[in-house]
Amino acid sequence: MSPDTIARWQFGITTVYHFLFVPLTIALSVLTAVLQTLWNKTGNDAYLRLTKFFGKLFLINFAMGVVTGIVQEFQFGMNWSEYSRFVGDIFGAPLALEALIAFFLESTFLGLWIFGWDRLSKGVHLVTIWLASIGTVISSIFIIAANAWMQNPVGATYNNGRAELTDFGAVLTNPVFLWQWPHTITASFVTAGAFMAAVAAYGLIKTKAKGGPSADLVAYRKGVKLGAWVLIVAGVFTVLTGDPLGKTMVQTQPSKMAAAEAQTTTSDNAPFALVDFNGEAEGGRIELFPGFLNWLYGTDEVQGIENLRDQYATDGYLLNDGTQLPLQAEFADALKEVTDNNGDEIDPIPNVMITFWSFRLMIGIGCLAILGGVLLLVLTRGDRVPKPNKLITAGLIALPILPLVANSFGWIFTEMGRQPWIVNGVLPTLQGLSPSVGVGSVWFSLIVFTLLYGALAVIEVRLMLKYIRIGLPDVTPVTTQDEDAPLSFAY
Repeated sequence: MSPDTIARWQFGITTVYHFLFVPLTIALSVLTAVLQTLWNKTGNDAYLRLTKFFGKLFLINFAMGVVTGIVQEFQFGMNWSEYSRFVGDIFGAPLALEALIAFFLESTFLGLWIFGWDRLSKGVHLVTIWLASIGTVISSIFIIAANAWMQNPVGATYNNGRAELTDFGAVLTNPVFLWQWPHTITASFVTAGAFMAAVAAYGLIKTKAKGGPSADLVAYRKGVKLGAWVLIVAGVFTVLTGDPLGKTMVQTQPSKMAAAEAQTTTSDNAPFALVDFNGEAEGGRIELFPGFLNWLYGTDEVQGIENLRDQYATDGYLLNDGTQLPLQAEFADALKEVTDNNGDEIDPIPNVMITFWSFRLMIGIGCLAILGGVLLLVLTRGDRVPKPNKLITAGLIALPILPLVANSFGWIFTEMGRQPWIVNGVLPTLQGLSPSVGVGSVWFSLIVFTLLYGALAVIEVRLMLKYIRIGLPDVTPVTTQDEDAPLSFAY
């Protein structure tokens, strides 16, 4: 394999692995803040126990997310230095703001929250967890803005052999970002809701089976209800934000959406393909509802793969309406000289099978998670507690995993669907690679990172399972200590 292929594998593996922690960190921080707010408002110790229980799980996940995210920063300079040189003026701005604003809020106020249980007043302590959770949300804004720019490079010009920022406001109002961010955030709450509901349901069933205290049953039931409702409501909003995001991608990334539907020819009556096993070839395809894609994407014609290839060969990269962004137009002449590893003209169509199936698996598995939340509410309605059995256990294990898998397929679709571009319609991925990186060095780092991440995964899962099995903590009234007393870790 060529260095760029291995480097792409490395970045893909580390990114997907890192994003297993990110959505849970974002939404679980907010849900922990909600639980603590409910305790402050009601004085009900059930909410305090849930706050400390899920707060501990949140902290474990947060630590793993930070560790795995650092590796990505190094890859920009090590494996993708040409990409960093080309877009550093633009891509670096939101990343810098993320570190200066978001990570400052997260780290500072999370520390105050951890050590401030018995030193800060209830109101001030509550503010610390809310500020930490707001920091995680702000972090997602800047990261998604940077990624959305790669999908739709607005507010930039081509000068001195690199892209230069002309309008930072355009980056933050990028139409892709305006829908990609809420879609990602709501998917994060699907993940955290599923996690909270499954963990609380496990505790509820276990406590009931062992004849545990009624206070534990009450607390766990509240966790099940909150988690399941968050899962369901967030799931609905994930669908509602996904529809306009899809329409936006039809306009900004027609090649991605043509591959996502395996649409070979342009059509004014394009059906929905339920399955497709041959990509651009004939046969192996089940189609439903003629004209459905035209209605779904709000366009008279759904562009096909063959049409887009011909269009690129004659006119270069174009948006769905036949126009180009300023950066795409200014780089068009330089792009004509670019070829792939075989010396051929770049194929503007991403891998059809990967794009097609990752798109459907993202949607299908995500919907399955929402149905799991509905089923859990039905099984625990009233004072009912399901009896433990293998089917229930398998379902509770699967429930938090489903949205994680759906998230992963969503990012595979997002990133693989942008290929062959690292900056859509401008810089081919092939040209973003560091010129001095060889096959051996990338293989070595790929193997080391994969083994390291495998070890971290074992640590994460074992820590999570350990504290889930321990269950809800006993709580005592929270009082403010003497200010001269040493700080103590609240967990």
